[in-house]
Amino acid sequence: MANIRRSMLFIPGNNSGMLISSDVFDADSIIFDLEDSVALDEKDSARILVKEVLKTIHFKSEIIVRVNPFDTPYYALDVEEIKQSNIDLILLPKATVESVIDLSKRLEGTEIGIMVLIETAMGVEQVYNILDASNRCYGLMLGGEDLCVDLNCKRTKLGQELFYARGRVVNAAHALNKFVIDTPFTDIYDESGLEKDTLFAKSLGFDGKASINPRQIVSINQVFNPTIDEINHAKRIIEAKDRALKEGKGVFSLDGKMVDLPIIKRAEKIIEMASKIGLIKGVLL
Repeated sequence: MANIRRSMLFIPGNNSGMLISSDVFDADSIIFDLEDSVALDEKDSARILVKEVLKTIHFKSEIIVRVNPFDTPYYALDVEEIKQSNIDLILLPKATVESVIDLSKRLEGTEIGIMVLIETAMGVEQVYNILDASNRCYGLMLGGEDLCVDLNCKRTKLGQELFYARGRVVNAAHALNKFVIDTPFTDIYDESGLEKDTLFAKSLGFDGKASINPRQIVSINQVFNPTIDEINHAKRIIEAKDRALKEGKGVFSLDGKMVDLPIIKRAEKIIEMASKIGLIKGVLL
């Protein structure tokens, strides 16, 4: 299973052309959607289409399927059909502790994990318990559109209405050592707005961002890529750590600042990511 999730792209489950070509958009993860993007009278056909595509095509990206909510008649059918496919995660909308436990039981005997979609006011308040409800639950996505409906507020480009929810889900996810993905930026023609919103999400601690359009993937990936300065600094920290170990020093400093374990772990994470996405080559020390 991939552990780099800078970008996650939603693909409508009833769009055969996009399903088949979804790997070409360079998203780290692809989400085949059986929920919001599929009309009620197309639920059954979309489920069959997604299952057939998964049966015939081997994708290089991480594959996730968003099923319908736990309290709908489509949920059980979605899970029963999709769990037989070669996928990495199921995205559970409007997740609750009860629905995570139910989904986890339905997935017994498979290696499929769970990603929860936090998109209600109660979900935000209970996010820690929801994430901790099953060992299969590896991370979460924040759903801003539905959350704003639940909060009776307007979704804006600045996103101030989501500030509390963003902070709370990021804290819960990192407390449990799980990944956390930000809500999509829905104006697909506003490149500047997308960059600002993605930079803000990264600054809060999100690991990546969801997208509803392929044209947003390049920008999102670029924001979550470590910069050359970050990579060089991380390499200097690792080298300083190695020198300190050889000299038998328990603590050490770099550029006049003490370097402790959290800083070393962050440096190692940056180097690991840069290596996996091919940025480590050509880095100057």
